[in-house]
Amino acid sequence: MRTIFLTIIALTSTFTHAHAAAPRPTNIVTREEWKSDPAPIPDNRKHTPRYITLHHAGVLWTNSQTPEQFIRNMQAWGKRRPEIEQPPRNTYWPDLAYHFLIAPDGRIFEGRPVEYEPESNTKYELAGNLGVEMMGDFNQQRPSPAQLESAVRLTAWLADEHKIKADDIRTHQDAAPNSTTCPGADFYRYFKSGEFKQWVAQVQQGEQPSITPGAPLPDGPTEVITDTKKK
Repeated sequence: MRTIFLTIIALTSTFTHAHAAAPRPTNIVTREEWKSDPAPIPDNRKHTPRYITLHHAGVLWTNSQTPEQFIRNMQAWGKRRPEIEQPPRNTYWPDLAYHFLIAPDGRIFEGRPVEYEPESNTKYELAGNLGVEMMGDFNQQRPSPAQLESAVRLTAWLADEHKIKADDIRTHQDAAPNSTTCPGADFYRYFKSGEFKQWVAQVQQGEQPSITPGAPLPDGPTEVITDTKKK
């Protein structure tokens, strides 16, 4: 009887460990902390998250501003869309296009509330996507080790939080084929190799994977994005 009892305890412990939710990253900067100033988002933009879609900003990071300044400027630009003359009412973006943004130092900034679908300049079904953007242009520079690790840990937490399967973790170019090279060659490589999803699965299982950037690609960028400018 004692043997059966101990076996049940062991199996229960194993099951609980295997299904423990990935923890919320501790380096998340809230909207209140970075002083977000969104416009109201219409209720008809609410959605149920089904995918996690990873992006890069597509803008070379030069350390000329802090991540907080970068995000505030992006939010203000989206609310105005100055590059479009006489835009229709639905062209303006009331808030950031993405739900989370990752700075070169690894900090994760809250963007648009997750209950609302994201925005995009490319044509694909937006409803159901949780958008995660990394600052930088990874066709011209390499993500920092801190960015890469934060992307993995954030994705693991979001996948568990919203019950999103590994097959539904993807990049922008997977969601919009032939429309974009986002998130850049030096980040997409980790999806092509399967490493990114492997790291995510390990975090979900309570492990501590070695999330290490690979060597520069033969025809890719060689410079790693630098740490952020201090305030």
